[in-house]
Amino acid sequence: MRPIYLDYNATTPVDPAVFQAMLPYLGHAEDVYLSNFGNPSSTHIFGKTAHDAIERARAQVACLIGAQPDEIIFTSGGTEASNHAIKGAVYARMSGFFARWFTSPHIITSAIEHPATLEPCAFLRKLGCKITYVGVDRYGTVNPFFLERSINGNTVLVSIMHANNEVGTIQPIHDIARIARERGILLHTDAAQSLGKVPVDVNELGVDLLSIAGHKLYAPKGIGVLYVRKGVKLEPFIHGAGHESGRRAGTENVPYIVGLGKACEIIKQNPSLALRAKYLRDRLFDRLHQALGDKIVVNGHPDQRLPNTLNVNFLGHVGAEFLQKMPQIAASTGSACHEGSITQSPVLCAMGVPPEIGKGAVRLSVGRFTTEEEIDRAADVMIRAAGNELAASRAP
Repeated sequence: MRPIYLDYNATTPVDPAVFQAMLPYLGHAEDVYLSNFGNPSSTHIFGKTAHDAIERARAQVACLIGAQPDEIIFTSGGTEASNHAIKGAVYARMSGFFARWFTSPHIITSAIEHPATLEPCAFLRKLGCKITYVGVDRYGTVNPFFLERSINGNTVLVSIMHANNEVGTIQPIHDIARIARERGILLHTDAAQSLGKVPVDVNELGVDLLSIAGHKLYAPKGIGVLYVRKGVKLEPFIHGAGHESGRRAGTENVPYIVGLGKACEIIKQNPSLALRAKYLRDRLFDRLHQALGDKIVVNGHPDQRLPNTLNVNFLGHVGAEFLQKMPQIAASTGSACHEGSITQSPVLCAMGVPPEIGKGAVRLSVGRFTTEEEIDRAADVMIRAAGNELAASRAP
């Protein structure tokens, strides 16, 4: 029997409908000229076919997030999108007219961001930028009041993720956006984990820049989007020819762009998918809690949390070792064991989770293709692995 996949926050399989949408742009077994292989910058029919497919996908992405099509830049993934947003915003302020006003650009981010945000900030620090890392509470939530107190006259960008990839906590982006807007500061949010799981509307959130990763949305790896609100000036991240209206050089990855557009269309047409994910997540937790009681502790906000994400500490266990006991389950852990020492997730550390508790953290994330039978089977496996076989046999 194949392993039970409970790691949808890490990546998702390509939806069959997405795959079918991509096929005409990937090639044709018998005659390559029957495929839509053209360069979208070419002016002949092959190029126009590819160009029209890109623009259709651009509209599909824009429709899902409440944007205009010309505010969508296709990238190689969420990491490039966040790098472009952060570096592009700072570089734009460090050049030309703005250079006279910003002697040392200042960025505010949080202590629990994805490396796709933290590492660009660390790089910019080497160039002289000042970086402030605001803390979070025990639920992993950024307090807008404390963030506002970190703003100074040289702050050019705030970058706070919409939802945390480990514990699923959803941040108060709308409140943070209001603060940033009042101060004339750009706001970027990484929505790689939230899009497709909770409503994401750039106007309701009030963001200027937003990152999307296709492989979190049942599209392929290697494709993403950066939303850039009209009027926002960014230095291009990749220089070359004038692709993507001069904002991102490089011949567009047409098949993957088509796939991402289709993935966004599926999400837009099926808003109930998030409700099903929450039902499965809660079913899993209820079974674990009924059997193990206070031997498991939930990480993250009890309510403002992604509907598919369950991050729990199995007390008395080390997350990595616990998962090794269960080859039947594919999941992620918040702790690692190296040469006898246990390293806890930086996210849980920032939340103030005691190491003796956080060392047992396991992230379980369900998705579109998870079944009730898999949830029940996974619960039984984990209960047995936690040393409670009697409870497993009694679980309904």
